[in-house]
Amino acid sequence: MNVRRAGPDDFDAVAALWREFAEEVPPPEFEALDVEKELGEIAEILASEIAVLAEDDSGGLVGFALGRRRSERYGTLTDLYVSRAARRNGIATDLVREVVKEFAALGVEQLDLDVQTSNAVARSVYARWGLRDEVVVMTGSIAELEHRLGARETSSFGSIHVQSDDVTSVEQAVRQFVPQLPGASRGSVVAPPRNGWIGVYDDVCDREPEMLRRLARELSDRRGAVVVVLGVEEEAVLRMILFEDGRIVDEYLSVPEYFGPLPPGDVVGLAANPRVVSRLTGAEPEAVRRVARTAPAPGDLPPARELLDAFARVLGVEGATHGWADAPEIEGAIRIDRA
Repeated sequence: MNVRRAGPDDFDAVAALWREFAEEVPPPEFEALDVEKELGEIAEILASEIAVLAEDDSGGLVGFALGRRRSERYGTLTDLYVSRAARRNGIATDLVREVVKEFAALGVEQLDLDVQTSNAVARSVYARWGLRDEVVVMTGSIAELEHRLGARETSSFGSIHVQSDDVTSVEQAVRQFVPQLPGASRGSVVAPPRNGWIGVYDDVCDREPEMLRRLARELSDRRGAVVVVLGVEEEAVLRMILFEDGRIVDEYLSVPEYFGPLPPGDVVGLAANPRVVSRLTGAEPEAVRRVARTAPAPGDLPPARELLDAFARVLGVEGATHGWADAPEIEGAIRIDRA
């Protein structure tokens, strides 16, 4: 194998290998591939910048590395590719070593390159050479951004269910604590016990999942009771939180990393524990396992409202499939109005 400096006469061979590279590693979705522009830049680099080739024993081109000086101190490794048949022979390392020597001779002190986050093999090699992540380009579809950013105000709802038959004490706790929550509530509703669960609904908590959790924790703490939160967030995911004596003892989110990446342990922790749920609610563990499904994305699961209905049935909870606006229709419901 021979590594040598390249020039304009090598354009056809480099262009052919670059096309192989472009087919194997297409650009990310947010970048349209302009072949003529790319080949034009390769021609410029071959003529006036840094270009290094690797040839096999018969003189055939098996790899290339291209570099461009951006300023007096900074350079960019614009292209690096080794054909599949020639890999795992240290050719990429040899090519970049020569590029680095060329840059060093020019007084360049810093080298950077672009690599797709999905290219784990290349990133591992570059890290071993001493390169590190400095800037991360994040991308997403406009449709998904519109959904995520616009959904928070319009499509979250939830309810609290207290394992108790003492409606009066639950009502008193709601009257005392809800005014302490930030935001102007238009009212709360306490539904009479059904299957041993008292339902609690609140205007602010309906729209703000964090407020729903705060109220549930307070009711569990004051009553020393088991309390379940069931809610649909952003019309995309189902969340279940189980409290006992004011402490969270189990939590489930249908898409654990919907709101962002999590440590592996936290992802597992959001999968629901059938034994804990069974112990505190009487639900069948196997039934909990069937409904507490998780997935990487909402589209991999049934709609969140369907998951909510199924989960509520397993827990024996009624009135979980609607929020504050519909709660007054529950027979015997106590409405607590706010000024």
